[in-house]
Amino acid sequence: MQYKKLGNTGITVSRLCLGCMSYGGGDLPPWTQGTKGWHVDKEASREHFKIALDAGINFFDTADVYSVGLSEEIAGQHLRDMASRDDIVLATKVHGIMGPGHNQRGLSRKHIIEGCENSLRRLGMDYIDLYQIHRWDSTTPIEETLDALDSLVRAGKVRYLGASSMAAWQFSKALYVANEHGWQRFVSMQNHYNLIYREEEREMIPLCIDQGVGLIPWGPMARGFLSRKTARDGSSTVRSTVDTFAKDMYYAADDFVVNDVVLQVAQQRGVSPAQVAVAWVLQAPGITAPIIGTTNAAQLKDLLGSVDLKLTAEEIAALEKPYRPHRVLGYVPATPKAMLGRS
Repeated sequence: MQYKKLGNTGITVSRLCLGCMSYGGGDLPPWTQGTKGWHVDKEASREHFKIALDAGINFFDTADVYSVGLSEEIAGQHLRDMASRDDIVLATKVHGIMGPGHNQRGLSRKHIIEGCENSLRRLGMDYIDLYQIHRWDSTTPIEETLDALDSLVRAGKVRYLGASSMAAWQFSKALYVANEHGWQRFVSMQNHYNLIYREEEREMIPLCIDQGVGLIPWGPMARGFLSRKTARDGSSTVRSTVDTFAKDMYYAADDFVVNDVVLQVAQQRGVSPAQVAVAWVLQAPGITAPIIGTTNAAQLKDLLGSVDLKLTAEEIAALEKPYRPHRVLGYVPATPKAMLGRS
């Protein structure tokens, strides 16, 4: 395994981060944003954590909203059993719907502090290494959100702060406001970035590089689309057959053209398409650690090889050539109405 500093901080993380959205399941309540049918349960996921830890992965990412907290419980249990707390970097997120009540979502001071306490309880840990806002909340002043997050750091419950998909102007505003008030600022951005969706190269990635913010992108394999074994085959995993979110984001004609090239490079190098997709993200400017998620141990073992796969300049050019611009994918852009007032 290779390691790198997380942005402009002193903390060191593995170049691959194990995403824990795949772990959970169960009967989810009607108000949840979760997806049923493809999750790995607690017992089966234990092998995944062992493989990751044995390979040198020390970076793990989950969220309160994943299976309504069950992912946090699973990750916390396995990591407490198999790793020293001082050796791992554990990240989780707050923002998503965690109950039917009006205040059980978003980035208000009330929900952030309650969310952190609940995450700590589910994880069975005293502190969170990287606490991230899962999305931007247009209904809450950013000052309230940042002040609440800062208080968690000063209370010792959180070590670092991070953010996930949003517009570059929103992230820039958050960094500026934190500086103005002397609050803890975001040290990482978990954005949507892969060979199919590269719109982040326009503004978000240059902003993060300029500001010393580490990039830990989600979806490096486009939710499994770029791990397909043949150019235009049907769904190849249980998740891909039921994950409607993936179908809404990918599967356009231009996306298949990109996948064709991924398959060609993979065949020429004698590796899997998934390794090529992740290796491309790893070599991109500003990237600290892409977040990889799997539903079986074989997939995880295969992805470990992406760290040592060095793509040539010719291969990178070929992989990038067929890209076509996309609409915003991964978050809902702010509307004029949301910007002008809150309700």
